[in-house]
Amino acid sequence: MSLPYLAGYPPHLLDQIQTLLQRGELGDWVRRRHPGPHEVQTDRALYDYVMARKQRFLKNAPAPAKVLYDNQLDLIGGTLGSNTYASRVQGNRLKRKNEIRIASLLREASEPLLEMLVVHELAHLKVKDHDKAFYQLCCHMLPDYHQLEFELRVWLTWRELG
Repeated sequence: MSLPYLAGYPPHLLDQIQTLLQRGELGDWVRRRHPGPHEVQTDRALYDYVMARKQRFLKNAPAPAKVLYDNQLDLIGGTLGSNTYASRVQGNRLKRKNEIRIASLLREASEPLLEMLVVHELAHLKVKDHDKAFYQLCCHMLPDYHQLEFELRVWLTWRELG
């Protein structure tokens, strides 16, 4: 069985997930690790959630003008979150606005999985590329970032196959 969200992970991890799938135990594992949806369900609540983390870790980074759940972001495009910049000329000045959009399906995820994606998008306020500095910043904001990223990918696999 193909595991597209887990491509690039070591074979021993893929074997563990395949075994759980074959035994029909992946759902139980996911529910134990992430037992239900978080309480951040509205765009306003998401904005407050993001801004609280931004204020804690990235005080000097530009604040996003918008933070919202987006029905257009989906797994087909491989995007769960986006960080966009819109530049506009106002008088003789160039103004730049940031927007963070989170895929609506993350409303169903647990709070740690939402937090991992929020941290990822916040890190893009400081570092644009997915390089070493980017992942160091993610781990500074969320020490178990890499584990949660893996678990998010497992959750997506379970959700799609379930």
